[in-house]
Amino acid sequence: GGQSRNVQPFSDEDASIETMSHCSGFSDPASFTEDGPEVDEEATQEDLEYKLKGFIDLTLDKSAKTRQAALESLKSAFSSKILYEFIMERRMTLTDSIERCIKKGKSDEQCAAAGLACLLCVQMGSGIESEEIFKTLGPVLKKIVCDGTASIQARQACATCLGICCFIVTDDITELYSTMECLENIFTKAYQRDRDTTGVSSTHNTVLHVSALLAWTLLLTICPMNEVKKKIEMHLHKLPSLLSCDDLNMRIAAGETLALLFELARETDADFFYEDMDLLTEKLRALATDGNKHRAKVDKRKQRSVFRDVLRAVEERDFPTEMVKFGPERMYIDCWVKKQTYETFKEILGSGMQYHLQSNDFLRNVFELGPPVMLDAATLKTMKISRFERHLYNSAAFKARTKARSKCRDKRADVGEFF
Repeated sequence: GGQSRNVQPFSDEDASIETMSHCSGFSDPASFTEDGPEVDEEATQEDLEYKLKGFIDLTLDKSAKTRQAALESLKSAFSSKILYEFIMERRMTLTDSIERCIKKGKSDEQCAAAGLACLLCVQMGSGIESEEIFKTLGPVLKKIVCDGTASIQARQACATCLGICCFIVTDDITELYSTMECLENIFTKAYQRDRDTTGVSSTHNTVLHVSALLAWTLLLTICPMNEVKKKIEMHLHKLPSLLSCDDLNMRIAAGETLALLFELARETDADFFYEDMDLLTEKLRALATDGNKHRAKVDKRKQRSVFRDVLRAVEERDFPTEMVKFGPERMYIDCWVKKQTYETFKEILGSGMQYHLQSNDFLRNVFELGPPVMLDAATLKTMKISRFERHLYNSAAFKARTKARSKCRDKRADVGEFF
């Protein structure tokens, strides 16, 4: 009844078990044990499903603390495993629970429910079932995002959720534009910061503006080119004003959005010309070499790193390619659109990002990775370095490091001997 129950959260131990029989063949090579005992996959699957059913039931508990703990445990499970079949059978129950928690819960519970909604859509991928989920949750999320009386954290979580779910689900172009307009109404308020007399409220809302801007930018990457042109004309001259914001995250979000807008503009028009290019590059260069003493060293380092890349993108049309490793595969992030998409899903999935890149059909389609690579136990065993080889490598590295340090110590200690 009304008493708070003792919820045992979904643990790392649960996450480490390969539970789905259809995807056990492509687990991470590091998880393969050479001499470990045989694992009864069917039993572990049943055990996990039993736990998850309990968490779903607890999302209806009278205790807010219990509901939140159950939501967090479901989030951990959804981010670390592919549970498509289990979720498919219970998607409406989960949707109803999430809707109830967002509508009636307090700030922390709303944030947890919004995060679970994102993971629910990531698990289901694009399809009719996900569309049904978004039809139910979309209006609720929009209402919270636009509700000035709701907590900033809840509005921020709902803005992010709205962008991600719409990105995954929406084939309806009018729904896409409607969602983008909702997010625009939020972050464009940051443009008026300089003219705003109540600076405190603006600063308070900055985290919401950042989330809305990033969610809007994600949706811009799937817009038709004619709509992209309209949005570029509308925002490209206003976004540079956000580079002067006191908040580091807002400056970085604005800078990366500008880089992405320039990339899209040049794709639509090879001769694209920006009138205030000199003023913009001057601003970006100042941020890329910022040495203000009143800012923390960590913040300055992060800002300089980001804005060096943004400056190169705007000025030289260049992008520093990054490589992401997951299992035996590699993915190259070679443009701002891909970077924005990757960073968004990484934020949601956390440490489960690599696993989902390996085995989630939807994410593999987004990043054009093809069908999942199926690896049997023998292949995994050949890929894994033996324990003895790893020991030899670590020993050699340790000896080399000790030798190098000893030389440095000898130079410092060369002051003669005394008896």
